[in-house]
Amino acid sequence: MPDTVTETVQQSNINVPSPDRRQRRGRSLILAACLMATFVSAIESTIIATAMPTIVSELGGFELFSWVFTIFLLAQAVSIPIYGRLADMFGRKRVFFFGVGLFLTGSILCGFAWAMVPLICFRAIQGLGAGAVQPIAATILGDIYTPSERAHVQGLISSVFGVSAVTGPSLGAFLIAHVSWSSVFWVSVPIGAASVAMVSLFLHETFEPRRRSIDWLGALLMLATVGSLTLALVQGGRFTSFQFAAVLTAGALSAVLLIIHERLTPEPMLPLELWRHNRVVVVGSLGSCAAGALMTGISAFLPTYVQGAMGLSTLAGGLVLGAMSVSWALASLLGGRVMVRTTYRLVAVLGGVALVAGCAILILAPPEAGPVFTALGSFIIGIGMGFSMSVFIVSIQASVPWGQRGAATSSTMFLRFMGQVIGVSGCGAVLNATINRMDPGAARTMDRMLDPISRAALPPAEVAHLTEVITSGLHNAWLLAGLFSVLALLFGCLMPAKLSPTTHAPHG
Repeated sequence: MPDTVTETVQQSNINVPSPDRRQRRGRSLILAACLMATFVSAIESTIIATAMPTIVSELGGFELFSWVFTIFLLAQAVSIPIYGRLADMFGRKRVFFFGVGLFLTGSILCGFAWAMVPLICFRAIQGLGAGAVQPIAATILGDIYTPSERAHVQGLISSVFGVSAVTGPSLGAFLIAHVSWSSVFWVSVPIGAASVAMVSLFLHETFEPRRRSIDWLGALLMLATVGSLTLALVQGGRFTSFQFAAVLTAGALSAVLLIIHERLTPEPMLPLELWRHNRVVVVGSLGSCAAGALMTGISAFLPTYVQGAMGLSTLAGGLVLGAMSVSWALASLLGGRVMVRTTYRLVAVLGGVALVAGCAILILAPPEAGPVFTALGSFIIGIGMGFSMSVFIVSIQASVPWGQRGAATSSTMFLRFMGQVIGVSGCGAVLNATINRMDPGAARTMDRMLDPISRAALPPAEVAHLTEVITSGLHNAWLLAGLFSVLALLFGCLMPAKLSPTTHAPHG
């Protein structure tokens, strides 16, 4: 029989005995499986960012560029709270298996997409599966490790985002050059399947099933709210005044109904009681939201900036984005150690300062400065992400008991991914609005700017003009990302003083 880790839940408390050698081995294998699952979900944001210029040049549809990212993040964000509730009701394993299976199905379908619209639809399936992968993996590890151990473990989880950002751009560039763009979606299938097998073998749950309801109406209202506002952001420039007002009104009405419903329902999708009584949850969740918005706003368009504004290769775009990944991975590991020895607030503030500094470099350095300055800004942003992401999730998990940990982790990740939706759709809206203001017809030609062969065939005067247009649009997008970095720093400063993994009173 394989070594297993047993979770025994009694009256919402989890008893994990001091691990002996076999149990430590079992925990290590579960940790590896959860890191693998997190990796395949996280790499989707970086590997496709490098591949998108090639995908757009082949499938067309530059005006739908943002939707490939937005629909994935939107589906992921809306489904996260549902999976969190299901994990508290039926256990972590079943929900984890379902989520990974749906994610891999969407990945396979994406590789067979024949046009931009089918690709966006298949990305939605991917996102619905990814909504279970990262939060449930984090919840599993929160269950089997103590609060002080979680600081190191969550540092590893956060570093996975950095590793995925390192391998994603370079792997995407390699696959585009030597295989095909379809392979960027299929590369995650064997890794995801292996993670399911390992969790099935080494994680054994024993718990008392709970009679709880799922807030399906709340989820529907959340989808309507977020979907309407996202549609207004991404496509607003192509709407008439009446259409734009109608979409915004629908979003605002859905938001009001959502708030009323969540206050009245006995088991809301979003655990509002945690927000009313737990400052760490509020600050950590909002900080994750701001950091997530900055991360996708930068990473989704950085390769496009390098290729479209600087005229460099796909490999150069991958290397610039990879600079963020290297520092993210290193800072995540360092942040876990610093957190244990100091406080949550210090690590969060250090992360926020790095985010502001990195965005400032991107805003101030023109394309003529070359990729070195852009890579430097990317590297410093990675440091900020490594510190910020790990401290927010560790502090929140230490603030709630076992029975609420799945909901708290999922609601935090929900806001993180909502931030990512806001970041990519907001920066995409700024980019599109700038292009439409400077040259409404430029969007039809922009596809050719992202393909080296097509770009070389354009007249020099047209290349210069389109370069100016895309540079202005992405510079304005960096300004919006800079605002998100300031918000992340502000929320870091609001973290309660003197709390750390060693002084925070553990719950469950």
